Amino acid sequence: MKKKTIIALSIIPQYLIVKLLSNYPDFIETYYSNGLYQFTSKAMRYVFGWLPFSVGDILYTIAGIYILRWFIINRNRITKDTKAWLIDVFAAASLVYFAFYLFWGMNYYRLPLHKTLGIDNEYTTEELVTTTKKLIHKSNEAHGSISENDSLKIVMPYRKKELLNKTANGYDALAKIYPHLEYAPSSIKLSIYSLPLTYMGFSGYLNPFTNEAQIDGLIPLYKYPTTISHEAAHQIGYAAENESNFIGGLAAINNEDIYFKYSGYIFALRHCLNELFRRDEGCYEELVETVNKGILKNYQESYDFWMSYQNPLEPIFKSTFNIFLKANNQEKGIESYNYAVALFVNYFNDNL
Repeated sequence: MKKKTIIALSIIPQYLIVKLLSNYPDFIETYYSNGLYQFTSKAMRYVFGWLPFSVGDILYTIAGIYILRWFIINRNRITKDTKAWLIDVFAAASLVYFAFYLFWGMNYYRLPLHKTLGIDNEYTTEELVTTTKKLIHKSNEAHGSISENDSLKIVMPYRKKELLNKTANGYDALAKIYPHLEYAPSSIKLSIYSLPLTYMGFSGYLNPFTNEAQIDGLIPLYKYPTTISHEAAHQIGYAAENESNFIGGLAAINNEDIYFKYSGYIFALRHCLNELFRRDEGCYEELVETVNKGILKNYQESYDFWMSYQNPLEPIFKSTFNIFLKANNQEKGIESYNYAVALFVNYFNDNL
């Protein structure tokens, strides 16, 4: 019991250490994100990546059953042996907390990506309009390379497994420009919980304990390239959602496959259009008219998909995730996804 009590109480110094280290992003960047994490994450991807199923999903299933069983068996201890019951709960929480920050969580406190890439993180509406026009041109061009009819939505010719396997090509090309964005080995799986993920409103997630990227197998296929690339960005150590959106979009665009390029360009374009709508609705209406109708149909396909799974519990899941993000150095929570626009604008203004 004494050893278990020590483990339970260790969650306090663990929390304080994490908060202390969070004030030193340069240290985290050097010794954790580009040091310890590179070793542990690659080791886990080598161990689990070759398996055709998600080990993490299976572990979550076993853990969920065990936790439920434990609470049922120990329900009477809540009042009869409260102290020992709390020690058991906090000891387990302490171990999970330790594993989470050791194997993944400290990446939330690394240097911002715009600093390591040497680009700005601020932009004007004029710069947003310029970038949006460039992305419209590149998106229409990619659409035209696939379909002769600009009014037809693009349909992926690949199976899901093929899309998973093609993702690394984009990172290989990206690593030639930014070596620190190298992605190897690969460990991307279709989640066995795709249906629950969809009802919760999520396209995928990274398992921090096995470093496997889990993809919602039900999402529209044209979304696969950017969704997979987004989760791969998490795997190489970029925890912030806006940064993973940017890296994921860039990896898809740099892929040699035109379908990946198309998915990447319209992904970045949609982010910029959404922000332009918020800033200048009139300008948005003017520019969206220049987008190929087939691209808009792909956007509509995604919208219809998520609307078909809307349910009363989704806002609760989103709110919980929002709290989690805010607790881990993302002040805007889920809204931080939209801050990828700053990265897209400052990058593409010089590189398109």
